[in-house]
Amino acid sequence: MGVVLKQSINNTLITYLGFGIGAINILFLYTKILPDAYFGLVTFILATSAIFMPLMTFGVHNTLVKFYSAQKMAEKNGFLTLMLLCPLITIVPLAILTFIFYDSLGSFISKQNAIVKDYVWYIFIIGMAMAYFEVFYAWSKVQLKSVFGNFMKEVFVRLGVTVLLILVFFELISLEVFLKALVGLHLLRTLLMKLSAFKLYFPKLDFNFPEETKSILVYSLLIILGGSAALILLEIDKVMINQFEQIENVAYYGVAVYIATVIIVPSRAMHQITYPLTAELLNTNNYFELESLYKKTSLTLLIGSGLIFILIILNLNDLYLLLPEAYRGGYLIVLLIGMAKVFDSALGNINAILFNSKYYRTVLVFGVCLALATILLNLWLIPLMGIEGAALASFIAIVLFNCIKLVFVKLKFGFLPFGKATFKIIGVLFFLYLLFLYLQFPFHPVLNIMIKSAIIVVMYLGILHRFNISEDISGILAKFIKRRTP
Repeated sequence: MGVVLKQSINNTLITYLGFGIGAINILFLYTKILPDAYFGLVTFILATSAIFMPLMTFGVHNTLVKFYSAQKMAEKNGFLTLMLLCPLITIVPLAILTFIFYDSLGSFISKQNAIVKDYVWYIFIIGMAMAYFEVFYAWSKVQLKSVFGNFMKEVFVRLGVTVLLILVFFELISLEVFLKALVGLHLLRTLLMKLSAFKLYFPKLDFNFPEETKSILVYSLLIILGGSAALILLEIDKVMINQFEQIENVAYYGVAVYIATVIIVPSRAMHQITYPLTAELLNTNNYFELESLYKKTSLTLLIGSGLIFILIILNLNDLYLLLPEAYRGGYLIVLLIGMAKVFDSALGNINAILFNSKYYRTVLVFGVCLALATILLNLWLIPLMGIEGAALASFIAIVLFNCIKLVFVKLKFGFLPFGKATFKIIGVLFFLYLLFLYLQFPFHPVLNIMIKSAIIVVMYLGILHRFNISEDISGILAKFIKRRTP
């Protein structure tokens, strides 16, 4: 776990660069430069495109990684040709349907907000660009080259958006040009990713597809279900708010959700390392080490995500003072989504266990059912509670899905990720929350955030080290203290 933790910290720093640029865009540039309605429109377009992306990839980005290494040299070109063509199975029919029913689709999504009606093709094109980007990114990963793809995925579009927003601020481009450029930015990213992928391995079109093509297509269909369900859980709330509330509320909700989403960055980084380790342990039936990894990833991610959560919640009032007044009403949204993300992180490598096991089809069924439940919860709670209802719907769906996964792993593998240390961490977090809840400094909000955060981090790490709650964290802290001690 020590190696895993070290690499995860490095990955976290890299991932935070992308999130940091995104935070500047969403919290400060979008909110101050774009009219609220247009910010809401951008959020809606990107969220809807993201939901269509798994369908448009036809699961190829996962299928390519899973099956590529098993292909014989003579079959690789046929396999890669199949991977390039598969997304067209869904993209072409969707394009035809969009063309035929353009007016009907525009009328449907613009029932509450007329501004949305003219942007159906924007959704389709960005979704298609996202889809083929993932295909070419996977193409690079199977050639063991992922650095450029990571940069394009995490940084490129966000940096491009920063430039575009600055151009809008200085009135060098109009809002309509900004939206068109946003579409162009996604297309450019896909083109650059394609050039990079083809530079690594230039395909030779070969229509002699592999013998196991049927199995490949079945797997892709299952991945479509899983990917679509996962993104529905993440993005459907932003899409459905548009159907019931003014488009500005999509922007207000999106800002609050982005603040809470920062919590999962350590989890995303660690999973890059633990996913292959988990697969290896399952393949060798090493359940003793699997349980150990399960519990250690759970505890480590709870420590990291829990700290980020209380830092966000305890500094939220000061953070909101830096934003326009209209964006300051999302405390409950941040709280609900934040708690859901902490619970998500506290499950450790549970997704890697499930999706690398023979039970992955069952989990996909659970995911589809929960995605449908999320839609129904949003249909019920958004008209009742507005954007806070959307947050509650997401909270209920995520917690329910995680509980199902916990029980399923317990029944099939016989272990849980939680132990005494889990409850100690929860106790420490609750103690710090109560201790700092009403502590306010009379300085500028940025200075207040820095001072309070520094005190909380020092106390938190001090408690962890003093009571040796986590061996991994205590080991790192002990080495750090030893280096600093003369």
